[in-house]
Amino acid sequence: MTVKLLSHPGLIAVATATTAFLLTPFIAMAIQEPKFTVLETSGKFQIREYQPALVAEVETTGERDEAARKAFLILADYIFGNNRVQQKIAMTAPVTQVPEPANTKIAMTAPVMQAPMESAEYGLAGSDQPWRVAFMMPSQYSMETLPLPNDGRIKIKLISTRKLATVVFDGFSTQANLRKHRELLERFVKDRGLTPSGPYELAFYDAPFTFPWNRRNEWWVTVAP
Repeated sequence: MTVKLLSHPGLIAVATATTAFLLTPFIAMAIQEPKFTVLETSGKFQIREYQPALVAEVETTGERDEAARKAFLILADYIFGNNRVQQKIAMTAPVTQVPEPANTKIAMTAPVMQAPMESAEYGLAGSDQPWRVAFMMPSQYSMETLPLPNDGRIKIKLISTRKLATVVFDGFSTQANLRKHRELLERFVKDRGLTPSGPYELAFYDAPFTFPWNRRNEWWVTVAP
């Protein structure tokens, strides 16, 4: 009876999916991340200098989780092969998310980190909140060699060298958790006498079903050199 059950195609699929579920946190640890140099560390806070990087970015609207899901599907379709050369692009980390002021559009040639925050909720609440969500592109690509997307909603941008103040934290991406650590990073930036030169940006490194204590979430903000 046991042999018959385990040989059933449906159960094999479930077992395979379960294995993938359990291995995902370990797989995620091995994927490429943008290159940076740590300039200062203070507990969970760091000041980093990031090298130039390409991103594929899309703008969506809605509650933060909903907007992220919509954008993820669009961007995942692109890296899974829906591009001009039908070439798969390796997944990287993190996925970044930036709230936009309502009724504001960013030109394709504008720097990625430019829109200011206006809401007391940091853009974390609101069903019509615009968001920019980006996938980092693998470092072996340049603007000339990266496959172009077929979907016109996706913009390819080059982020210049920049200095970021960051805070890392675990847990689910609840509004309370995100707000708490955004405020902690704001305080760190103020205490260090740093000047923000861009919006505060969320960075997520893990699959949605990763255990909360294994999650790596970050807030970033570009600061003046």
